[in-house]
Amino acid sequence: MTMYTRIRELREDNDLLQRQLAEYLHCSQVAYSRYELGMRDIPTEVLIALADFYNTSTDYILGRTSIKKPYKK
Repeated sequence: MTMYTRIRELREDNDLLQRQLAEYLHCSQVAYSRYELGMRDIPTEVLIALADFYNTSTDYILGRTSIKKPYKK
């Protein structure tokens, strides 16, 4: 599973619209849509913001683990 699929599934699991995530990330809905479609690389700061928003780890979003829980600090 790619990170693009993961961010779409996280959004859908939380019953959110692309527009809502775009507002949170301070980008356009089109830019966010391109992240989900894999047409645009996800910048590090956006990846971190998404992990924080969903209370998960960047490794989960990147597909490096199947564990959704964030790491303990």
